[in-house]
Amino acid sequence: MAERVVNTALIIDDHPLFCDALSITLRAVAGVAQVETVDRLETALARLELSPTPDIVVLDLNLPDVTGLDGLIRLKAAAGTAPVLVVSSLADNRVIAAVFQAGAAGFVPKHARREVFRAAFEAVRAGGIYQPEGYVPPDDEDGPVTSREQALARLALLTRQQAKILQLICEGRLNKQIAYDLSIAETTVKAHVTAIMRKLGVQSRTQAVLIAGEASFSAIMPENG
Repeated sequence: MAERVVNTALIIDDHPLFCDALSITLRAVAGVAQVETVDRLETALARLELSPTPDIVVLDLNLPDVTGLDGLIRLKAAAGTAPVLVVSSLADNRVIAAVFQAGAAGFVPKHARREVFRAAFEAVRAGGIYQPEGYVPPDDEDGPVTSREQALARLALLTRQQAKILQLICEGRLNKQIAYDLSIAETTVKAHVTAIMRKLGVQSRTQAVLIAGEASFSAIMPENG
């Protein structure tokens, strides 16, 4: 397998000092020549519409404009073939497992040493997945797949536009309002809603909202998270 080129990176984090420190780290130990930073998910999604797209996206899970794993799922849909590496202080085993279930290329604890970031980028360049030290992947034989895992797997099938529409549905918007917000025809919204429900395996908008709710951190975050 050819080595993946990772020369440019987009960091999504709302802490300026951490962004600066991580940018320096990626340049110094991970061989990343160009680093951009944004502090909101929506800003990142807008940036990913432009060319050239970054070779890798580095995401903090806690952002001002996103809740739970919704941000990671929407970002994966927008990033295309670019891997998404999660860097977070929420290093609970259940959180990490959910991050991988949602399609992340790796997880690095936020205050990890430089050597850990080097190892993570080496794994991504080789086309692999980086799992942090101490993480124990769940054993599929331990029990049935949970409803959260099923929800994450289904949500990961959505395109970027579908993920955006589902978010608006969760906010209580009607098709006409969604069409206005996204500057598309109402018939297009209806087609997307039909596709969303098919991918999620549900029969109604309410059930779709419940599936989206299953992907939140409420059941997996530490209480002091």
